[in-house]
Amino acid sequence: MMSDYNVETINDGLNEFNVEFHGPKESLYEGGVWKIRVELPDAYPYKSPSIGFVNKIFHPNVDELSGSVCLDVINQSWSPMFDLLNVFEVFLPQLLIYPNASDPLNGDAASLMMKDKEQYDQKVKEYCERYAKKEHIMNSTGEEESDEEDLSDEESESSDEEDEIAGHADP
Repeated sequence: MMSDYNVETINDGLNEFNVEFHGPKESLYEGGVWKIRVELPDAYPYKSPSIGFVNKIFHPNVDELSGSVCLDVINQSWSPMFDLLNVFEVFLPQLLIYPNASDPLNGDAASLMMKDKEQYDQKVKEYCERYAKKEHIMNSTGEEESDEEDLSDEESESSDEEDEIAGHADP
């Protein structure tokens, strides 16, 4: 079903995986590449999948920190007639092409979109350049996690070593 997409399983399971998603043509997101984390509940397809952006995206209906997506058709109006192809070929492209600033997960993006569309467009393109290139999704961690690792490097090295040892001792 997802043969046209680059899919990477997580923990060798079929319920969690990442999908490489390209921004829709003729949109502000064209040329961007995102890793989308998909989690299928046990009751799928009767219950909707959880969908989230791993690398950053500037959009009113996507939480910048968690990557969670606010999309009624996934969150509330899901039907077992839908499948993952609908998510990647219709729902996500429509979300990126037609953002809904009146129901935001990212208030800053929504506010900027309503107040200064030109500046909003520029910020979307800037995020695409900084966070949504093929090289940003090649590693299995998101850009935010890399930023957090950089911050932890600034702390004392001995505490990092203690954390690492503790992490190995307690699975």
